[in-house]
Amino acid sequence: MNLNATLVAQLVVFFILAWVTMKFVWPPIVKALDERAKKIADGLAAADKAKSDLAHAEKKVVEEMRKARESATDVRAAAEKQAAVFLDEARAEAARIIAQAREAAEAEAGVAAQRAKEALRDQVAQLAVAGAEKILRKEINAQAHADLLANLKQELQ
Repeated sequence: MNLNATLVAQLVVFFILAWVTMKFVWPPIVKALDERAKKIADGLAAADKAKSDLAHAEKKVVEEMRKARESATDVRAAAEKQAAVFLDEARAEAARIIAQAREAAEAEAGVAAQRAKEALRDQVAQLAVAGAEKILRKEINAQAHADLLANLKQELQ
């Protein structure tokens, strides 16, 4: 093997080119590759964090939905209970009004019956006087015999 000057010159140029590449070209490429790798790692970490946040949010949504359903059930039960109370109060009020109306009607009927009895007594007294007048064939003065009529009314009671 014969080493000549061209081979030595090519080796010197190769080593200079390698040294310039390693000194000036290679660091920016490595830096760019490192930055790209860091961005990719950050993106993957962000994706993993987003995935875990999504899972956590889904769990939270499920929990909130469960709480909302329970709350809606509680509100519905409370509303039904309150409606039942209002219905019972309305029934009690209606029963009270009916009882008052019944008592008022009974009192009014009692007063009307008393008036009817009084009117009937007056009519019976007048009929008795008329009958007695016919029997005696003489006229009886109602003014003169007011005590007699009052006693007759008392007896009819």
